[in-house]
Amino acid sequence: MSHSAKKLSMNQVLLCGAAIVTISMGIRHGFGLWLQPMTQSLDWSRETFAFALAIQNLTWGFSGIFAGMLADRFGAFRVIVGGALLYALGLVGMAYATTAQLLSLSAGVLIGMAQAGTTYAIIYGVIGRNISASKRSWAMGVAAAAGSFGQFLMVPTEGFLIDSLGWQQALVALALAALLIMPLAWGLREPDFRGGAGHFREQSIMQALREAFHYRSFQLLMAGYFVCGFQVVFIGVHMPSYLKDMGLASNVASTSLALIGLFNVFGTYAAGVLGQRIQKKNILAFIYLARAVVISVFLLVPLSPISVYVFSAVMGMLWLSTVPPTNATVAQIFGVAHLSMLGGFVFFSHQIGSFLGVWLGGYLFDRTGSYDIVWYIAIALGVLAALVNLPIKEATIVRSPLPQQA
Repeated sequence: MSHSAKKLSMNQVLLCGAAIVTISMGIRHGFGLWLQPMTQSLDWSRETFAFALAIQNLTWGFSGIFAGMLADRFGAFRVIVGGALLYALGLVGMAYATTAQLLSLSAGVLIGMAQAGTTYAIIYGVIGRNISASKRSWAMGVAAAAGSFGQFLMVPTEGFLIDSLGWQQALVALALAALLIMPLAWGLREPDFRGGAGHFREQSIMQALREAFHYRSFQLLMAGYFVCGFQVVFIGVHMPSYLKDMGLASNVASTSLALIGLFNVFGTYAAGVLGQRIQKKNILAFIYLARAVVISVFLLVPLSPISVYVFSAVMGMLWLSTVPPTNATVAQIFGVAHLSMLGGFVFFSHQIGSFLGVWLGGYLFDRTGSYDIVWYIAIALGVLAALVNLPIKEATIVRSPLPQQA
């Protein structure tokens, strides 16, 4: 059966997958631009907005586990279409939320579920099933680079929409953009999908989970990805307000986020290419340590537009460059039959970190008037993540034959 199953062409997978990630990740990378206009217009605290986005990240991670299970079992197409509809609904709900609870429901729960169905874990499952292992890390780098290009493309666009339409109608415009994901999902509709696109599923879901969670390297990957989430979401959401608090013009913030997105195109692609050549755990350790160094230097030098732009460019090279080697390592160790689900669990750890990063940013700012403590936590966690990635074993796991196969 596995030899007769048809696969999607590599170009089709990459084009449609990259376009979906560009839209989905591009929209969510700009949410920090809404922090000040929404809180000032509705007389909310920063913690109120930050908590809703923290809920979004946690929901994204938790929902991603089940979205991955569904995609592995029934194919990615249905999951992506459902995610696109939830995205549009959540953005409209966010635009017209009048209470903190409605904001947490729309921007938090609905958009979090939408992102689970339209981003990396689902797209990488299609890549894993349809692209050979010899090109898999590279292909994942291409998809991650597309998400970065989405940030570069969408963040200035979102800033323009806020300035020209107002923050409320800008969200409605993004809802319409999210619906473009639906026709693109058709390009990822896998022919002859049989719970793995022809890949033999030698394990049940519970067997695959028991194996992964008892495997030390899987635990270490999850620990490192927790740190990734903490750092990038804290910076992505709170950087615009941090820069405005420090007296810099508002365009410096949007330019900063756009630069992160632009340079991450190169960083994620490079990480994917290098993952085919050198050990992925060493790539990850370098990225986390480099982030700690870059943040430290940024805080030490005098703040200016130039220092912000240099920081953004260098941090952009390290931004989502953890994504291809992390997911390629999961595929290399455990195979691709349950890749979306296992990738969803690793990403859930990432999103717990995201929850803490974005929420602590708002919580500690409201109580101390400064982001300093969270910056210091981000530095310490970067060093820790570098250390926990070094002992990871990337070799394919050796399984004993099941009784019915013997």
